[in-house]
Parts: sequence; C-alpha cells; structure tokens
Amino acid sequence: MRTEIVDPYVGNFVKSLREIGYTFEVAVADVLDNSITAYANNINILVLPDPEKIFMMLDDGVGMSEGELINSMRLAANDPDLIREEHDLGKFGLGLKTASFSQCKKLTVISKKNNNICIKQWDLDFISKENKWLLITPELEDYSDYPLFSDLFEQDSGTLVIWENIDSFSTEELTTKIYDLKNHLSLVFHNFMEGKAPNKQKINITVNMDPIKPFNPFNPNHKATQELEVEKITFKNAIIKVQPFILPHHSKLSQQEFDRYATPQGYTQSQGFYLYRGNRLLIHGTWWGMHKMRDAHRLVRIKIDIPNSQDAEWGIDIKKSTAKPVLQIKNDLKRIIHQVTIKGSRPYTGRGRIIKDSTIIRFWNLEARPEGQKFVLNRQNPILKDLLDNLDVEKVKLLNLFLMGVEGYLPLDTITAQLYSKPHELRQEPELSNEELGQLVESWRETGISEDFIGELLKTEIFLNNKEFVIDEK
Repeated sequence: MRTEIVDPYVGNFVKSLREIGYTFEVAVADVLDNSITAYANNINILVLPDPEKIFMMLDDGVGMSEGELINSMRLAANDPDLIREEHDLGKFGLGLKTASFSQCKKLTVISKKNNNICIKQWDLDFISKENKWLLITPELEDYSDYPLFSDLFEQDSGTLVIWENIDSFSTEELTTKIYDLKNHLSLVFHNFMEGKAPNKQKINITVNMDPIKPFNPFNPNHKATQELEVEKITFKNAIIKVQPFILPHHSKLSQQEFDRYATPQGYTQSQGFYLYRGNRLLIHGTWWGMHKMRDAHRLVRIKIDIPNSQDAEWGIDIKKSTAKPVLQIKNDLKRIIHQVTIKGSRPYTGRGRIIKDSTIIRFWNLEARPEGQKFVLNRQNPILKDLLDNLDVEKVKLLNLFLMGVEGYLPLDTITAQLYSKPHELRQEPELSNEELGQLVESWRETGISEDFIGELLKTEIFLNNKEFVIDEK
C-alpha cells in the first residue's frame, strides 16, 4: 500500500472554517466557556467601535503557561472521547478558535500564570497568504495600550482574548449586537451568576462596564410558580435530572415581569424543554418533536440537566446549539410531558370553566353544539330578557339579528392574540363606579321595579364582579 500526504489548501480551509454558523452572542458564549473552565470569578467584556471594531474578554482564571497557550491555540486540541472534569464546558478543543474565526480575522490571546505573561496570535490573512498554520508571537508592547491589558498585568493570573478585524457585522449593528449579547449571557450562564453550580463557583460578568444580571427562565422565586418534583433518569451510568416548572398566570405578574419572562421569543415559543449541560444552558424552547407548541401550554418549561459525559449520546455540536434526546429516554420524557401539560393548561382551562358557574348570571354562555363549541349571549340575563319582553315583534326581530351578529362575529383571533401578547393592556370591564351602580338600583326602585327583579339584576356580573359594591337591603 502506498500513501502520500495531501495537505489541504489552508487558505480555502480557513474560509470554510469561518462559516460554521455562529451568531455573535453564541460565539462570545463559547469563548466564555473557557473562562468558567479556568475557574474564573470575574469576566469583563468590552466591545468598542472606534477606531475599528474590537472585542476583548478578560477573566481572572488560572491562566496558561506558554506551552498551555500554544496547545489551546491548536485546532482540535482535545480528544472528545476522553473523560473530562465535571466543570469542563469544552469538548472538541475547537470552541475558542471556531467561535473567534466566525467573527474576526485576527485572534490574539494573552495569558498570565505564575507571574509570567505570554501571547499568541492567529492571523487568518497571514495564514492564507503563507498557506501554512503559522502561529504568531506578537510583541507584548504592541498591546500594552489596549484596554484591559493593564488589568491583566495587575492580576495574579488570568487570560485576555482579543478579536480584531471583525467582519461579521457592521459598526451600525453594534448596539443591537451588544443588547442581544447581554440577554444571551444572562440566560445561558444564569446558574453560574446565581452561584448554583455544584462547586458554588459564582461568576460576575460585565459588558462594557455594565454588570449582567442572571435571568432564570423558570422564575422560581415567584410564589405562584409551580416547581414540580425532580425526576432522575439513569442512562449509561449517568443521572439525568428532569424538573418541570409551570410559570405564573399573567394575572399574578406585573406587566414588567410578564414581559421579562416571555423572553424575546414570546411565551408560546419559549415553552418546552431547557437543556443544561454542566449548569450551562444549551437548548431552550423545544419539544424535540414529541409535542406540539400550544398556547394552552405556554407556561410549561421543563429543565433537563445532563453531565458532560453525555455529549455524544445527545449529539451536542461544536456550537453547543444542537442536541436531541436519545431514543432510550424519549418514553420517559413523553410521560413527563403528558403529566405536566395537563397541569400547565389549568391556569387557562380553569378560568374558562368559571363561565359555567350557576351562582352568577352571566352575559355570555359557552354552548356545546354538534359542530363544536360556541360563545352565545345569555338570553336569560334579566336585563336582556326584560328588554326583549317589552319590545314589539319587529323590534325583537331586529334586536335578535343584532345579537346574532355580535355572537357570530366575536373577534376570537384578535382577543386570543391580545391575551397572549399583551394581557395587561386589555381592560374590558364596564366603567361604572360604585356610586353609579347605587344610583341605578335606586332609580329602579323609584320606577316601581320589584325587589325580586332587582335581586336578579344584582346577580349579574356587573355587580358581582365589583367586590367593593354593597347595596342596602330593602
């Protein structure tokens, strides 16, 4: 057998390597994983537009020696099949490089360990020109005026990552990119910022000097959040933890809190599974094809925790943005979905059943018909019934035609959309004060309306839904 070395065209390979599909915020999160693995407690990020776009991330982790830095700059530095430490958020040894290359053409890493500072750099234009993987060692003095360099110099240890020649977005997009980055980091790393990782490693993250606050998508501190029992599934000598949450109904939240926990995708699109690996959020807002997105289940979110030894079984990719459950545990997940979605729909279906309450005379009824259910006006409501009884035949026909139109053209789609998108802005109750309601009752008595009929009127929603209204008994 004869063999020969056929080297790739490095310049073309580099271009392909840049097109893996990272967004800016996902790329930054991938680089930040290395800081957590290095036991950093403080991570400072700067994204500056002038004179050219530049990104810098400084941590106070353990840092690297020159040999360790060279290895970390090597593509595919890690064997993905090796057992890693529990807190290690990497896998392939590609994240730092592929994430950085997706955003910039020049990656510089400066690290300090044992009072020694070393620097290495990948310059993709230089690599393409030379058609070789030539790692550059720049002069440290060239970076002494860069923001955060002096901070690294004063620290006992740490690492500074610098992106230059950023071409993945324009300067005009920078404000939006920073906004998306803050939201992404607050969600993906909320467990670490809350100090809930098993090793109690609590990190502080700032973006352009602005501290990032953790965003826990399950709103566990709200008294109306239903935090269900954790179920442990054993798979290949590892424990997978599954915990369902049912978020509070909008009536129990302020408008600000309601909007915050909707996430930018909205409640309906944010329902489903939230997959964590090593306390880091990977995937969220998906049922993996085991259940359909339904408005009735919009408050259901199910947390799954897996150890980093399960990467292969879940098909986790380089970007940590693709994963799916293995076939062997799908039945367990489907069972959990069934159980929690029944409970999760109650905040809505429970409220819907109130319309059948016989102790209140309502304006609307929900009727079951052969073709399906339909909302119809309650013709036995005393106000409407008295009106119909006192009109001539032609006026009754005309009024009934109008009422049928109201029923038939009830804007259900618009109502549903409003309830799910901006429920706090919907104000449908009659604008009648206690004084006006009292005057109505007195005027009825003055016109000789019987107390029995007034009693029926007082059972209608206008009066009963006003908890502060009290009528003198006659």
